[in-house]
Amino acid sequence: MIPLSVAWDDIGGLVDAHERFLAGARVDSDVRDSVLDSWKRCRYAGVEPDRLLVPYAPDLALDQRVLRAAHPVLKRLTASLADVNMTVALCDGQARMIERYGGNRRLRARLNDVNFAPGFDISESAVGTNGVGTALAGRGLVFVAGREHFADCLQPFSCAGAPIRNPLSGRIEAVLDLTCLRDDGDPAMMRLVREAVRDIEARLLEQATEREQALLTAYRRAGHDADGGQRDVGGWPPQPQDRLQPLPAPTGRSATHDGSALGPIDLAVLREKAEELIAAPHRTLDEVVLSGGRTATLLRRQVSGAAGESGVVVEARVLGGPRLRHAGPVSTPPVGVPTVPPPAPQPTRTPTAVLPPVILRAVPEPAPPPAPESTDTGTDTDAWLLLVGEPGVGRLAVLARRRLELLHDAGVRIGTTLDVTRTAEELTEVAVPRFADFTAVDLPDSVLRGEEPGPLGADTPLRRVALSAVHEESWLYEVGDAVQYVSSTPQARALEGRQPVLEPTLTVDGGWIAQDPVRGERILRTGIHSLITVPLRARGVILGVVCFYRSERPAPFEDDDLSLAQELAGRAAICVDNARRYTRERNTALALQRSLLPRGRSEQNAVEVAYRYLPAQAGVGGDWFDVIPLSGARVALVVGDVVGHGLHAAATMGRLRTAVHNFCALDLAPEELLTHLDDLVGRLDRGEGWAVENTHQDAGIIGATCLYAVYDPVSRRCALTRAGHPVPAIVGPDGTVDFVDLPPGPPLGLGGMPFETVELELAEGSQLVLYTDGLIEDRLRDIDVGMDKLRAVLACVGRAPEDTCEAVLDALLPARPSDDVALLVARTHALGPGQVAQWQVPNDPAFVSRARMLVIDQLAAWRLDELAFTTELVASELVTNAIRHATGPVQLRLLRDRALICEVSDGSSTSPRLRRARTEDEGGRGLFLVAQLTERWGTRYTADGKIIWTEQPLPSP
Repeated sequence: MIPLSVAWDDIGGLVDAHERFLAGARVDSDVRDSVLDSWKRCRYAGVEPDRLLVPYAPDLALDQRVLRAAHPVLKRLTASLADVNMTVALCDGQARMIERYGGNRRLRARLNDVNFAPGFDISESAVGTNGVGTALAGRGLVFVAGREHFADCLQPFSCAGAPIRNPLSGRIEAVLDLTCLRDDGDPAMMRLVREAVRDIEARLLEQATEREQALLTAYRRAGHDADGGQRDVGGWPPQPQDRLQPLPAPTGRSATHDGSALGPIDLAVLREKAEELIAAPHRTLDEVVLSGGRTATLLRRQVSGAAGESGVVVEARVLGGPRLRHAGPVSTPPVGVPTVPPPAPQPTRTPTAVLPPVILRAVPEPAPPPAPESTDTGTDTDAWLLLVGEPGVGRLAVLARRRLELLHDAGVRIGTTLDVTRTAEELTEVAVPRFADFTAVDLPDSVLRGEEPGPLGADTPLRRVALSAVHEESWLYEVGDAVQYVSSTPQARALEGRQPVLEPTLTVDGGWIAQDPVRGERILRTGIHSLITVPLRARGVILGVVCFYRSERPAPFEDDDLSLAQELAGRAAICVDNARRYTRERNTALALQRSLLPRGRSEQNAVEVAYRYLPAQAGVGGDWFDVIPLSGARVALVVGDVVGHGLHAAATMGRLRTAVHNFCALDLAPEELLTHLDDLVGRLDRGEGWAVENTHQDAGIIGATCLYAVYDPVSRRCALTRAGHPVPAIVGPDGTVDFVDLPPGPPLGLGGMPFETVELELAEGSQLVLYTDGLIEDRLRDIDVGMDKLRAVLACVGRAPEDTCEAVLDALLPARPSDDVALLVARTHALGPGQVAQWQVPNDPAFVSRARMLVIDQLAAWRLDELAFTTELVASELVTNAIRHATGPVQLRLLRDRALICEVSDGSSTSPRLRRARTEDEGGRGLFLVAQLTERWGTRYTADGKIIWTEQPLPSP
């Protein structure tokens, strides 16, 4: 036999399907459905194929009952595989490996390298598609070979796994797995796993309770008495419910009339009919037509134990031809069936303790001698115990268990994300095909936007946001279609009445077809015949409607199905409402943050700027940046980070950004600005300035960092300081990358420690790169690795800031960033000698006239004669004040940038003050005239004194 993994790789079906699936392409025709479903679950769970974080838990233990049942079976299985390089793994019901058996040293070493070892979590959500996790997620037998594994590191292996259930409760107790190298894989591994699981479940059933043992003992006694002590009904140990198989007959006899075992279809039919018979209180006998012209007679008998336990058993007898012409209550069994008195009719009651149905081992028994009047042509029969349980239970118990499993899966699978559309899709995926053949969810656009929906009625426009189907040709509205139901449809009636609507049979004359008669007739022709419509209601608000359609199963929806549909829709509605509320909060926080972040480009020529802000997957955060023009053609570059996410982080970020703007207006030195900002954060963290009633524990700021840089294009010097923030990078014109060695400084709000400033001289065309920590570190990557990757990406010559931003984000950010990111890239420019004019001013009042002439001549050279009169007056006033009131060297400087800047510096720290002169005052009007004639003016302090500056807009060209 060709190994399955090799065969798949040879035909090319899986060579590139895995990569195309990760890229978002459709691979339905190349991948098995069970594997593709697993891949989708892995993607939704966020499993990264090239990076796995496998949880480990020491000292794991399994229920002793399961261990007692499993150890002998696994010991035999391991011994039978002694010549095959294959391991046997036993895991608990949460896919954590408990024990591992067999395999040579090389295989065990390779499995250890990928953490396929005791103690590690092997669930789908942790390591992707594999024999253990996928068998648990799909609740059935699976085979995974080679590239069918979702994780790259598991693709060299092949594995088969199956869950081990408690036969009485149906609960999964453990998972069994066989694993080998891919080239050694063989589909026969599935048969080995299936047989081992069957034996373990049979041994589990042997550990049944005393009550269950008593019922079986009573059955044996009743069977022995009925046949005069000649009948062997020792059907123990029993088989698990989902492993019904007749055993071979004794030597010389055949298990069935034609000598072959019953097929899976016949077994399923027998099981269903036995469940119906055990649930019927007044029926004793039934006949089932099997394949090959055979029939099976089912006999229902009531037994009781010595301690008063009462139960019902169903026996099956396979015959070679027709025996009965009808099925129903009888007083005398037909020929060939043991004569037992029929059970007396009993009043309907609800048992206090329900024993779920149990499938027991098929045990052949001798056929009784046929009566003379028998017309049966068959000579061989096979009778065995089929079901045992409480009276009135059986099929109902099985259906109840299936519904409980469906509701459990719905609770696990619906609401895994806080996305409205994805939550609706999860509801449809859970319902199809286990409950319905088609499921559709329609919501108003307001819910998709996160808004509170208004009253929904027949005239409310909806939008189809999710649709799951067993096949594509249904003629139902597609995802994205706008839907507005007419008043006669079940959907409109469900919305208006706020109650579910059951349409057991859809016909051409029904009110639902008025929505679209042509489409409705096509829907009927596809086989859709029954409908349940349930409004999605959460916290008293109707959010939309969900429709369940049935087509493949001929039976219509019933009242029990309506209750189940309500339960499914109710659970989904809560999840949809949670997602809607989260969407509203996130949209509000995003809107707040966008309003607080810079919009457009700042008016300055000192640097060419590009920036990016990316919110985290969990929501908006407190990262921010700013580009603030300063006096003297300088510019301030700021990047900050407030810890946390949501509205509080965004609002705190806005407060800090406003404070930085205010401090920049004072022209503070970088270290002084951070000192004032640190003091502000400390006061906010202590709650100063908050309302008295705001006593929430998160009212303050739980952490903030900041990096502040000032660049002067005249001197090409940059002053930088930081408060607990990552260091900036400087990319030289030649592509060299250096991280500035800045003293770290404490985060904002701690207080007590001074901040230090570092000054650098930057070559024209250098790029200054400022960023937040979300760019270079996350839970899967150390900060040093991130900085090395950043250095490698930035090492490029002549790249524009916009291109630098794109390259950095593409190289460093994962698909789903866990933290928000702010990135600011500034390429420096310089004001050349032709844009700067400066003169030393002697301490002589006579120089004032000379200063006026110098200014006029310079403006004429710059062709700014329109500004000559105003600038002459401004320069004259500022120079006069400096000579008269200041000390130290005085300097006059003109800068031609976006505006005409006039600066006068001196060695005094005394700041001029604007005041309104009284009528009799001889002075005090000069600075007032300066303020009136210029657009802006101010004072900034230096280490040696101060600078008085003014700005005038340049005339339009």
